Amino acid sequence: MDFVQLLDMLVHVDKTLGFLIAEYGVYVYAVLFAIIFAETGVVVLFFFPGDTLLFIAGAFCATGQMHLGLLMFLLITAAVLGNTTNYLIGEAVGQRVFTHNYRWINKDALRRTHEFFERHGGKTIILARFVPVVRTFAPFVAGVSDMTFARFQMYNFAGALAWVISLCTAGYLFGNIPIIRDNLTAIVLFGVAVAVVPVALGGLWKFSRRVMGK
Repeated sequence: MDFVQLLDMLVHVDKTLGFLIAEYGVYVYAVLFAIIFAETGVVVLFFFPGDTLLFIAGAFCATGQMHLGLLMFLLITAAVLGNTTNYLIGEAVGQRVFTHNYRWINKDALRRTHEFFERHGGKTIILARFVPVVRTFAPFVAGVSDMTFARFQMYNFAGALAWVISLCTAGYLFGNIPIIRDNLTAIVLFGVAVAVVPVALGGLWKFSRRVMGK
């Protein structure tokens, strides 16, 4: 198996997890740990799966092929460490990301996340866990924005717990129901909408109040 095939397998882990379990056995925990760490810890790997991986992994736990408690512990740890790494990189790079042309940074995604972060503060770290792409950039922007490390870790840990436990549990309970398994992409998109729409509506409400106040 060459690198391109391996990368494609990891990116589409929701379709290949069964093969990974059969091929690598208990080492699949390390593979899943690495994927979650990479998606949350390295801004250029924002395309790695997160939500679908957690859901599908939970579904495999329900079949007895993995242990739910061990899986959640490892992936919560990976999510916390990934965000922490991303925060420290953002803190080290600082405001230079907005003034220098770094090829490895998606400026549009960075700018959108920064604006989102400025509007919603610390709770962004928790909410971002449920929003692809924003999930990867949020801790980086927190570091750039000089959020204190202690405050960041409070939201970081809370967000990791909520994200991993909710999606793994949902997969454990419902992931093996055919209609859900066959429409997973649509369900994940619906979940993203549920996470984003209330925040967007809140932002529009505050904006309209400012406009009307003037």
